[in-house]
Amino acid sequence: MKKSKIILLSSTILLITLVFISLSIGNYKLTFHEIIQTLLGNGTSAQNFAIYQLRLPRIILAIVVAFALSFSGGILQTITKNPLAEPGVIGINTGAALFVVILISSKSTAYYSKLSLSTTLLIPIVAIVGAMSSILLIYIFAYKKDFHPIRFILAGIGINAGFSALISFYQLSISKGDYNQVLTWISGSLWGSNWNYILLTFPIILLLIIITLIKSKTLDVIILGDELSYGIGVNVQKEIIFFLITSSFLAALATSVAGNIAFLGFLGPQIAKKIVGNSHNIMLPLSGIISSIILIISDAIAKNLFSPIEIPIGIIVSILGVPYFIFLIIKNRRLSQ
Repeated sequence: MKKSKIILLSSTILLITLVFISLSIGNYKLTFHEIIQTLLGNGTSAQNFAIYQLRLPRIILAIVVAFALSFSGGILQTITKNPLAEPGVIGINTGAALFVVILISSKSTAYYSKLSLSTTLLIPIVAIVGAMSSILLIYIFAYKKDFHPIRFILAGIGINAGFSALISFYQLSISKGDYNQVLTWISGSLWGSNWNYILLTFPIILLLIIITLIKSKTLDVIILGDELSYGIGVNVQKEIIFFLITSSFLAALATSVAGNIAFLGFLGPQIAKKIVGNSHNIMLPLSGIISSIILIISDAIAKNLFSPIEIPIGIIVSILGVPYFIFLIIKNRRLSQ
């Protein structure tokens, strides 16, 4: 336990260090002294604008999204007993993306039309509805007398493929300007990096994270198997439905403001499990910190690699996540032989 706390503290310090580095880099350079002075209220107007309007909300949103996706992925991997389960793989993110594309395509009137303010404000709400609709469909197709992890994963992969095809279809009917914005959103982007979106999502995500940590012992039991769980009085089916809803809401909220960032909900929990094991009250917070570190580094690469052109952050995360994902598939296949 002492070792786990040291690891948590060390990773938190690393995350804070990366936050300061991310605040300092960009077209307008800032020293650490200038950042601290600005945070203390002694910055110039240019420094205040760079930090409070551009960089800090983007970094905070990245951390909020990373924690939401890592907790969602960690929960899914536990209830399905599958290390490859992740919101982006089983169709939760794709459901959100589909509903957003339908919304944008229904508002398009001209080839070069731009998104209206009302459409932009509706996107987070529509994305949440889409994600929850996706998980409901997956559950309906997968449920047969009880919850079965394999059926759930297969149904999710099928829904993901179907929704991806529908997204491609709807993209053909939207304007060129909207198409570019949709493409960026689907690829994953911190487009919602303003204080309004943080205030909209952070309280709900924080509440869901706290509830998950309070019930973390239940997750510790579920991962041991259904027979043992029932033996000590845990209603597995009821708890799985609760955690499935919690996981879906976390993924939906993250996707609603950051688009489809695949593999982040896979990377964080898997790396955390390798470091501290399966104790969820330690593993899940550590996975959130690790995912935050990955997302902040990815965001820095996305913003600065081909500056002033910005790469969608989801592409960078996928480049980091796909090799590890393939490695786990190969490893699991060898273990099953």
